[in-house]
Amino acid sequence: MFEFFRKLFGYASEADSPTEKPKSEKQVGEKQASEPAPAPVQASRDEIKVSPANGATRYVVLGGGPAGVIASETLRKMDKTGDILLIHGEDGQPYSRMAIPYYLSDMIDEAGTELRKSPGHYQDLGINVQHGWVEGVSPDAGNIQMRGGQTVPFDRLLVATGASAIRPPIDGLDLPGVHACWTIEDARNIVRLAEPGTHVVLLGAGFIGCIILEALVERGVKLSVVEMGDRMVPRMMNETAGNMLKRWCQNKGVNVLTSTSISKIEPSEGADGEGLLVDLDNGEQMPAHLVVIAAGVRSNMGFLEGSGIKTDQGILVDKFLRSSHPNIYAAGDVAQGPDFSTGGFSVHAVQPTAADHGRIAAINMAGGNAPFKGSLVMNVLDTVGLVSCSFGQWQGVEGGEQAERVDENAFKYVNLQFEGDHLVGAISLGRTDWVGVMRGLIQTKVPLGPWKQKLMSDPHLIAEAYVARAGT
Repeated sequence: MFEFFRKLFGYASEADSPTEKPKSEKQVGEKQASEPAPAPVQASRDEIKVSPANGATRYVVLGGGPAGVIASETLRKMDKTGDILLIHGEDGQPYSRMAIPYYLSDMIDEAGTELRKSPGHYQDLGINVQHGWVEGVSPDAGNIQMRGGQTVPFDRLLVATGASAIRPPIDGLDLPGVHACWTIEDARNIVRLAEPGTHVVLLGAGFIGCIILEALVERGVKLSVVEMGDRMVPRMMNETAGNMLKRWCQNKGVNVLTSTSISKIEPSEGADGEGLLVDLDNGEQMPAHLVVIAAGVRSNMGFLEGSGIKTDQGILVDKFLRSSHPNIYAAGDVAQGPDFSTGGFSVHAVQPTAADHGRIAAINMAGGNAPFKGSLVMNVLDTVGLVSCSFGQWQGVEGGEQAERVDENAFKYVNLQFEGDHLVGAISLGRTDWVGVMRGLIQTKVPLGPWKQKLMSDPHLIAEAYVARAGT
């Protein structure tokens, strides 16, 4: 699975991907929700050390995820003398949330989640990494306000503050043993409680939930999944594919409950040592040692209130990833950027989009002229050994056509969505060899010609269509 996702998401080298533990350590076998709570600041309380004005452009990057790190590195390539300050809102080195499931599975240690492994990487590039929490931005004055009252000046600002886990309005979410799975601190708590054989309830079977599901199964827990939608990953798969995935997980020993909600979580004093009782809206009650919340995420942009920066689901940006203020840009999970499929603007909270955003935004911040062509809706999951993916407008378009084939017994499924002579969306289950060709046909917008009818008759010819129409 490691190598599959490393190649899929285009890691440049092994050093950029999660580092596995040595095998001697372990053999590798919504709208009703409340606002997400800010991630706790565990970092140093020292003030941000600001370089004196010396004529160099002052770049400030908010956020130590992939978008922020790649932007900082790109800024240094574009501007050899600029002052680059990367403000990381958590303790420790900048890390990838995408690596957290590998940490939960004991495939890597905490250091393996870090985005850059080389000692002195940031210092060698002249990137000043400091810790702190931003509470406000004054665009026209060119400064940000930090927790504690400090003001930090900037000439160009990139907001790459990511997102936070949504906490639904459920009584008992503040009890010990209830955790989200979004930060390293969350992961530490889950590792501590998710011992083999313990009962764990996972709230949410969306994209993030299914990634966590895989890691919890690897830990050997007795897992129950509660999803309010009528199928698993409802924002990624249609009913056929989502229910096939549910049946696959059930066959692997995971208790999956769809069209079900948690109504309350309460403490338990059971003799078996389980500390929680999870009440469901169907009247059932489940004991648990641990409850993991995976109810979605929301962009971290509350600190922009009163700044005049325009926001919607994220910070509204143009094709250069520039916000409504010319000196402020946004990237990653907090940016509502160009959408390749629809031609509109959307928040695509996936790491490949964050990486692209960071690079493009930095080029433009440093005086370049690099329009962003738009991110493709792309979701790929490996759920207990079953790979599923969806691309583009997988739900179909008005007036469009579709073709599908399903093999329930073999857990294989393909659904292709067409608009005129073009492939605009696709779903695949149980195949890894089609990921690249589906993405390629959609992104190139190549006319299918006679292959349109061939695919309508047999969507399994997708690889042949790609070779014939888009080239090798």
